[in-house]
Amino acid sequence: METETNNSLIYGCMGLGGGWKSTTLTAEDEKIAEKAIFAALEIGITTFDHADIYAYGKAEEVFGKVLKNHPDLRKRIIIQSKTGIYLHQGPNNSNYYNLSKEYIINQVYSILQRLQTEYLDVLLLHRPDSLMVATEIAETFDFLKTRGLVRNFGVSNMSVEQIKLIQHYMDEPLIANQLQLSLGHSLMLNTGVSINTDMIAYDGGMHGMLEYCQLNHMAIQAWSPLHKGFFTRNPNDLHEGVERETSNLLVRLAIKYGVRPSTIMLAWLFRIPCTIQPIIGTTQPDRIRNYKDACTLQISREDWYHLWITARGNSLP
Repeated sequence: METETNNSLIYGCMGLGGGWKSTTLTAEDEKIAEKAIFAALEIGITTFDHADIYAYGKAEEVFGKVLKNHPDLRKRIIIQSKTGIYLHQGPNNSNYYNLSKEYIINQVYSILQRLQTEYLDVLLLHRPDSLMVATEIAETFDFLKTRGLVRNFGVSNMSVEQIKLIQHYMDEPLIANQLQLSLGHSLMLNTGVSINTDMIAYDGGMHGMLEYCQLNHMAIQAWSPLHKGFFTRNPNDLHEGVERETSNLLVRLAIKYGVRPSTIMLAWLFRIPCTIQPIIGTTQPDRIRNYKDACTLQISREDWYHLWITARGNSLP
């Protein structure tokens, strides 16, 4: 019997707001955002993913303008945002992280103001902070929940042990971990099949992630699920070897199943027996609509493994 899952697409709003530049929003930025949001709604997407740093806050700001122009929209959607990355504040223009109570609460108020909403459905901690105190994070979440500012909580880019530490002090479950996962970045799958081999030496903190998420009903929100378009770009731009072989296989399978290669890549993720929620980020309405079949397409076990082994570039043990 297959494990029960609740797979669905999420629309990632990082591309909204005119990009990563210090400019003011324009009418064209608002038009692009509105068209993208409603194209996502057309294919059944109801969760919209933000972060306080996306486009330096302008992604949330432009989304808030769309909400203001369509007051009935808020009750139809789930809005989540992330916080914890302090951009370009360290030496050599490096980021650093801040998951202190004061910082998180202040950022949530700013997020809500930009989004022009009274609450977030979900707040994720964007990256682990080496100075984070789990008891303080639990207190922060309780503060935000009891005041009606945030309804659910999760994490992003965290290992199983980091999740366990935070969860230990919480009374309710963390509902999601946002991680890089795709046909071209399958680290958490690789660790699962590399037990008792020298391939297990490096796991990137992903050891046991799929199992933990299944046991604790935690969704994996997959960022960069199309592997930045490496396998679906112009054939003339593909490198010989793994990249070209994977691209060719995707084309063949797309013909077999009557969909686009990018849809095959998303269906490959949905075949994993866990709640996987790929985050798509294109702002082009037609491309958004092209993903409508991904949630229902069931590729075979043989095709799933054929794709994975080809993209890995080496045989399974």
